[in-house]
Amino acid sequence: MTISIELRTQILRLYQAEHWRVGTIARQLHLHRDTVTRVLSAASVVVRAHPRARQIDLYLPFITETLSKYPSLRASRLHVMLQERGYTGSSSHFRHLLASLRPRREPEAYLRLRTLPGEQAQVDWAHFGHRRIGRAERPLMAFVMTLSYSRRIFLHFSLNARMDSFLGGHVLAFEAWGGVPRVILSDNLKSAVLERMGEAIRFNPQYLAFCAHYRFEPRPVALARGNEKGRVERSIRYIRDNFFAARVFADVDDLNTQAKIWCEAAASDRPWPEGAQLTVGAAFDNERPSLMAMPPNPYPLEERVEVHSGKTPYVRFDLNDYSIPHTHVRRSLTVLASAHRVRILDGGAVLAEHARSYDKGAQVEIAAHVQALKEHKSRARQHSGVDRLSQAVPAMAQLLARAAAAGYHLASITRTLTEYLEHYGGAAMQEAVLEALRRDVPHPNAVRHALEHARELRQATPLVVPQLSERAQLWTCTCQPWPGCL
Repeated sequence: MTISIELRTQILRLYQAEHWRVGTIARQLHLHRDTVTRVLSAASVVVRAHPRARQIDLYLPFITETLSKYPSLRASRLHVMLQERGYTGSSSHFRHLLASLRPRREPEAYLRLRTLPGEQAQVDWAHFGHRRIGRAERPLMAFVMTLSYSRRIFLHFSLNARMDSFLGGHVLAFEAWGGVPRVILSDNLKSAVLERMGEAIRFNPQYLAFCAHYRFEPRPVALARGNEKGRVERSIRYIRDNFFAARVFADVDDLNTQAKIWCEAAASDRPWPEGAQLTVGAAFDNERPSLMAMPPNPYPLEERVEVHSGKTPYVRFDLNDYSIPHTHVRRSLTVLASAHRVRILDGGAVLAEHARSYDKGAQVEIAAHVQALKEHKSRARQHSGVDRLSQAVPAMAQLLARAAAAGYHLASITRTLTEYLEHYGGAAMQEAVLEALRRDVPHPNAVRHALEHARELRQATPLVVPQLSERAQLWTCTCQPWPGCL
C-alpha cells in the first residue's frame, strides 16, 4: 500500500506530538497497525512499547532470585512453588514465560589446538548396542584411538570394556601404526583413573605400569570437559555414520576384519583437516617417523582373576564354568584370560587351557578331565566295596587276588559278593570263601554254592538272593557237584 506524504506526516505528528499509540492511530486513520509501524520505522522513530500488566509480574523478583540460586531448577517445580504463593496461571503459559526469564550461560570460545607429529593421541570407548551369544547379551564396545596430528583412526571391537580389552586396544593400535605417541588423552574411566579430586589424580596402578612399559604419558582430560579430546569424539561420530551404519557382519572377528580394511582405506583417504591438499593417510606417512619405537618385549595383557573351585571340577569366570582336573577341587586358583583363551593356573602350573566362551551358564570342558573323574569314582566305589568285604570276611582278600589273576571283572565280583554278605552274614561268607579257595574256584558262583550247601545241611529256610546270570547258571551245570548234593 502506498502512503501519501500527507498521511505519513499526519502519522508522525500524532505519534510524536500527540503521543497516540500505534493501535489508536491505525483505528482512527483506518490503517493496518503494521503500516503505521512501517512508517515510523522508516522515519527512524523508536516505537515505544506499552505492555499491559501481567499476572507473573508480581512474582518476577521471586523467580529471578530463585533462578540465580538454582539455575537448572525445572519449570514444573518452580510453577508449584508459585502456585503455593498465589499464582493461578497455567503450567504451559508459565513455561513459555519462564523460557525468556531463565538466565543464559555465556557461550564459551575455544582455541583451535595444533599438535606436533607423533606428540599426542586421543582414546575413548564407544557403545554400539548389544550382541546375543547363546543365552548371554553382551555389549558391543568399540575401542577408538586417533592421532591428533594426522587424524589416523584405529578401531577395534570387543564384547566388553574390561582392563585387558582396554590395554589390548592400545597395543593393537601401536602395532598398526608402528610406533607409540608421547601423550595419550583419555576420559576419567576406571581403567585409567581410580580417583580424582580436581588436579589430584590417583591412576590405576596396572595402567601406570602399562604406560611405563611403553613410555607414554597418560593425561586424563578435566572432568566434564569432553571437548579436550574432540578429535576422538569426532572420529566416533564419523565411525557411526560412515562405517557402522547398515553394516552386516557375522561375528566380532568379522567386524574387526572389516574395520581394519576401512581404517586403511576409506578412513585414510578422506581429506586431512589441516590441509585439503593432503589425505589423512599422507599426513600419517609424514607423522609415522615421529612416533616412539615400541619396546622389544610385549606387555602381559591377560586379565588375571583369583577364583575358588568348589566340590565340582569347575571354576566360574565371566558367567561360564571351565573344567579343571578333579585333583584340584576346593582350592584357590588363578584365571588368566585373553579375548580368545582362558588359562587356569595353580601357582605357576597350568592346569587347563580353554577357548573363551561369551555365552552364559555354559560348561566348557576338556573330555580328559571328565573321564578321569569318572574313572576315579569307579575305582573309589570298587575300593570301598573291597574294604568292606575284607573287614567282614578275612579270607576275601585271597579270593579277590586269585579272581584278578584269573582275569575276572573285579567290579562285578565285588558287587555280587557284597550282596551275598548282606543276605548270609560274615561268618557264613567266611566258610564259603574258604571252601571256594580249597576247590580253587575264585568266583562268586562257587561261594554261593558253598553257602547254599551249608544252608541245606542245616535244613534252613531258603533265602531270597539275586538270581544267577545265564553265564553263572552255565558254570553251575558244568562244575563238580558238592558232597551230599547227589
